[in-house]
Amino acid sequence: MRRIPIGLLGCGTVGTGVAKLLLESREVISARLGAELALRRVADIDTARDRGVAFPEGVLVADARRVLEDPEIEIVVEMIGGTGIARNFILEAIERGKHVVTANKALIAACGNELFAAAGRKGVDLYFEASVGGCMPIIKTLRESLVGNRIHSLVGILNGTCNYILSRITDEGIEFSAALAQAQREGYAEADPTLDIEGHDTAHKIAILSALAYGMRINLDDVFLEGISHITPLDIDFAAQFGYRIKLLAISKRRGEAVEIRVHPTMIPFGNLLSNVNGTLNAITVSGDATGDILLYGRGAGMMPTASAVVSDLVDLARNILHGSPRRVPPLAFAEGFVREIPVVPIAEITSHYYFRFAAIDRPGVLSTIAGILGRHGISIQSVQQKGRRSGGAVPVVMLSHRAREADVKSALAEIARLEVSAAPPVLIRIEDDTLES
Repeated sequence: MRRIPIGLLGCGTVGTGVAKLLLESREVISARLGAELALRRVADIDTARDRGVAFPEGVLVADARRVLEDPEIEIVVEMIGGTGIARNFILEAIERGKHVVTANKALIAACGNELFAAAGRKGVDLYFEASVGGCMPIIKTLRESLVGNRIHSLVGILNGTCNYILSRITDEGIEFSAALAQAQREGYAEADPTLDIEGHDTAHKIAILSALAYGMRINLDDVFLEGISHITPLDIDFAAQFGYRIKLLAISKRRGEAVEIRVHPTMIPFGNLLSNVNGTLNAITVSGDATGDILLYGRGAGMMPTASAVVSDLVDLARNILHGSPRRVPPLAFAEGFVREIPVVPIAEITSHYYFRFAAIDRPGVLSTIAGILGRHGISIQSVQQKGRRSGGAVPVVMLSHRAREADVKSALAEIARLEVSAAPPVLIRIEDDTLES
């Protein structure tokens, strides 16, 4: 049986899962592939830690050069993370004619265009299924299953940490800080959770998926992002009264010759399947002209779900090697020469329905003053709620708008924030609801 030697760079949580699958599921993988994926070398600076994996003698080493310079290794798996040394190691592996598999979404989002170009020059493949959605095969779906479709939109929950936190606030009525602490205790949030809760991790993922969906170069710089740290139980309660749940959504939509790509907390109807995706689970809806809407759902992170996606890439690459057909599938789904720059619509130019919450001093005429300012900026109100519960002498006034332009909304809210009767900055949450009238 043909052996395809594999080298693994980094043996942390996911790297250990990859090694575990390659060693302990060797027979089933070989039966499906018709060849053996042989784990020849694993490089990690910590060779003493017990990972619960029985590595054969000489496989686990401390020096990455033992992987990169080994002429027998045909595929290098990068599990180091970050955009520094990981980038350098991938470029060196490519230069040495080795195929590469990575789960590094930050690197693909920031440097993917450079890495794909390098792989193209050397005639090797760079696969990255595990970089988005864990075990959900969203990249394979866009790259292979939906090739006959013109993709209209991608809307998804792509960060398990944020989804867990919002689920806890919704279910238990606790404040954001308490939900975050709970996520950290359970191991779902890092000690420094900034990349997750401020939307950066989700932005990496939707930038990658948008490139695959529309045939565009990866453009992380123009993705709008807004995190979840300002979401309160009060807003979640009001959302429920209107028939909505709040989720951190990645939203990508085709807009003529441009695209929208944005990440922010969003109100979605109870009837939307995404509203019922809770805990650490991920899900994404893809809308194509031939298929309509399809939903992928599963674990977006974790040792074994992510390792499963990495091994899927390894098997695909091994099949290419066995049949002498490298670069059979273009990395960004579109053939070279057809991947182009597509402009991203600035957030100021998008239109949406909005939820506003104002903390207003309870005086006569306040509601009409706020409504008047919104009206002067072309923002039409669909419904209003004014609750009697006071917070620091202020009464919450909640409004849902008809479709409006973001720039007009921001101008109106800035004017309202300057009012003497405004006790706190207005809260804005965008709404995705196809049933609403414009």
